[in-house]
Amino acid sequence: MDLPSNLLRSTLLATIIFWCVLFDKETALSAIPFITISVVPIFFCCFAVITLTVYPFFFREKLKPKTEVFKTIFPYYSIIGFIICLTGILASGYSLFATAFFTSAFITTSQSWVWFAKHKPV
Repeated sequence: MDLPSNLLRSTLLATIIFWCVLFDKETALSAIPFITISVVPIFFCCFAVITLTVYPFFFREKLKPKTEVFKTIFPYYSIIGFIICLTGILASGYSLFATAFFTSAFITTSQSWVWFAKHKPV
């Protein structure tokens, strides 16, 4: 998967996860404008995180198979990412917004690794 399609998929996934955590039946209809507006900052967050922390590993290791890069680096990346996200949630005092943000960030970056690793160049 190339970078633009990965970013679009990641943005969609992060938006869905973020709003599923924040979803409340009483405010569902009033949240629709916020959901559509939130796609823009979520895209920029995904862009920054993926281009700075995920994509460089695959770009740097062009000569190695992508599955080898995934198997070598992803376990360490996921452990460090989990610790950072858990620390952010704990530091916020289990704030619902922070929990939604860090949960969507961790799941989205982990899935982004999978998408990059499975991509077969055309």
